[in-house]
Amino acid sequence: MKLYAMTDVGRKREVNQDYVYVTDQPVGPFPNFLAVADGMGGHKAGDFASKYTVNTVLEELEKTPLDKPEEILRNIVGIANHKLIEVAATDVKLEGMGTTLVAGTVIGNTLYFANVGDSRLYLINEKIRQISKDHSLVEEMVRLGGIKAEEAKNHPDKNIITRAIGVKEDVEADIYEYRLKKGDVILMCTDGLSNMVEDEDMFDIVKGSRDVVEAVEMLIEKANSNGGRDNIGVVLAEPLSDEVSVW
Repeated sequence: MKLYAMTDVGRKREVNQDYVYVTDQPVGPFPNFLAVADGMGGHKAGDFASKYTVNTVLEELEKTPLDKPEEILRNIVGIANHKLIEVAATDVKLEGMGTTLVAGTVIGNTLYFANVGDSRLYLINEKIRQISKDHSLVEEMVRLGGIKAEEAKNHPDKNIITRAIGVKEDVEADIYEYRLKKGDVILMCTDGLSNMVEDEDMFDIVKGSRDVVEAVEMLIEKANSNGGRDNIGVVLAEPLSDEVSVW
């Protein structure tokens, strides 16, 4: 599996609250692991939340007694949620923090992943498709027919998310199982990419790049050249290749 992950603070923010993690080595029962998280909170609370959540998920993976990927993902996300709430209660500077999370694994030719919030997972092959569903106010409005999908892109309430880790005692993660086919590329990202770069441009960049490293770097460069209004977190994976890098 070829893997590359990178974050960038962007052009407008002082603190990078995005956190990414990839490995092609086993973590507990999973043969590999990919994650992207977008923290929210005070000056330092958001970056703490995203990193703490991903690290907690990794720790829980190592000791999970479960063996079904969907059950494992649901369980470890729930534990990470409770632990983030607990640690927030120990320090006034961490009050109110939370994070999005997209985390998953590829087992054989099947992708399993969990999603909470509005960070995204796309699959790229002949076209680009967003597989995850945003947990955001505007996405709910689109589903209910209140606004059109085109209007959602620039809606003033676009950044209001309806689910996050660390906010409520119980968090409902969407769990996905997706059969991969040859040539599929997995793109996971925070909204610092998806809000700044059109899906079609992401497709063109990934397809036009020499490798996953160049593709990730060019995606971040494109987000910044379009304004870089937020932190940018990107994970790119070619499941049927073997290479890994994290920056």
